[in-house]
Amino acid sequence: MLALLRRTKSHLLIAAACLLGTSLGGGIAGAEDTAGSYNYSFWGDTVSAPAAYQATELLGGDDLGAGALKEPSDLHVTDDGEIYLLDSGNNRVLVLGPGFKLDRVIDSFERDGKRETFSNPQGLFVTDDKELVVADTGHKRVVRLDREGGLRQVVENPTSEFLAEGFSFSPVRVVVDKAQRMYVMAAGVFDGFMEFSSSGDFTSFIGANRVYFNPMDHLWKMLSTKAQRSQMVMFTPTEYTNLDIDEEGFLYATNGQVTDSVRKLNAQGTDILRREGYFAPEGDIYYTIEDGPARLVDIDVGDSEMYSILDASRGRIFTYNGDGHFMYVFGGIGNQLGEFKNPTAVDRLGEDFLVLDKALGELTVFRTTEYGRTLNEAVRSYYRGDEEQAYEKYRQTIQMNANLEFAYSGIGKALLRQGDYRESMAYFKQSMDQEGYSKSFLLYRKQVLRSHFATIMSVLLALAAGYVAFRKYRKAKGGGKVAAMES
Repeated sequence: MLALLRRTKSHLLIAAACLLGTSLGGGIAGAEDTAGSYNYSFWGDTVSAPAAYQATELLGGDDLGAGALKEPSDLHVTDDGEIYLLDSGNNRVLVLGPGFKLDRVIDSFERDGKRETFSNPQGLFVTDDKELVVADTGHKRVVRLDREGGLRQVVENPTSEFLAEGFSFSPVRVVVDKAQRMYVMAAGVFDGFMEFSSSGDFTSFIGANRVYFNPMDHLWKMLSTKAQRSQMVMFTPTEYTNLDIDEEGFLYATNGQVTDSVRKLNAQGTDILRREGYFAPEGDIYYTIEDGPARLVDIDVGDSEMYSILDASRGRIFTYNGDGHFMYVFGGIGNQLGEFKNPTAVDRLGEDFLVLDKALGELTVFRTTEYGRTLNEAVRSYYRGDEEQAYEKYRQTIQMNANLEFAYSGIGKALLRQGDYRESMAYFKQSMDQEGYSKSFLLYRKQVLRSHFATIMSVLLALAAGYVAFRKYRKAKGGGKVAAMES
């Protein structure tokens, strides 16, 4: 019996490996062939696309006037264009002004009359009031400084009934909302993000990841003995890998899962991310067994619900609109301008992108192209309700890239808002947007019925009157024949 079980397990594992190898092996080559710029069709085909962004500058520490960078790990761009770069290996924060000129260095602060420094900080955030919040990982604390560099708050050694005895606080990333609540991603925490009040007190966990397991692992456990199962790894939630916060206070996060690796959390920690695109917003939809799925390490939320995710395993930045449609991709792993060795952070500088390479200690600047600007403005126009502008920009987009199928849906939505239901149906059909097509069809049918109501009712009444007259005629004619036969 044991031998039979072993043979069954082996055959199942071999079959699964073959199926996985067949299904995941071919698609990534198509993406490579498009030189870093591509998109996916409704059917999952990799199609070429114009470059939305092009690398124009590569800046090292010497170029910034700060000396060599050592394992930089995070960056943040403020609304007025200031760049805060976390030089983790040198335990300092660089503040860059216009033209990437070094404005100041923050490497220490005064606490209780003593000068203290950072130790291997891994994350930072800057509030609207220009307060700097640093995840001082090596010192197991979060430090909050005012705009002059004075100490405002230190959060360390949180205590709560929700925390296990002997809990070790190791903050890695941090963001702050407009109510001054702090959300911390801590190493070794599987219950979600740690939420702290404005006074620095730990209040709760938010947004714990759901538990996912490999079906083959589950089957293996079913076929294993009790002793074998006790030696297996338990199914536990995965840790988050990064987070960002939008203007409305929603948290956007990435994690280490194969599916649902991007999430948008409301105040209750519920995932409300819209996934209406052809494929879930998780980076490349195909991958080989050797390469594995995307390893998302950062997420940046822009305006109009657009967001970008950074896949460190392939060095690519993917951008999506609020509905989850894949807009464009750029970057890669390599030695050329626009490629990286170990990308760790991404953020927007106006219309452009900044990408930080941890291994090389360099900052790459990506400038938008005409295609990228047009597509971005199309999404923005639709988001703010400017249907005419959205229609025009989407039309310009498909003239530059006829393969961008979701743009046809964007035109359809703009026409739908304008009340041109018949025309919108054609664009929804071209983009394979069944929901949009159904909505347009129902509204178009109502429009036709409403505009031709008088004619339709006249025809119906005429048909009804004709039918009644015909029945009377038949009855009268039939009655006459019967009378004649009786006589």
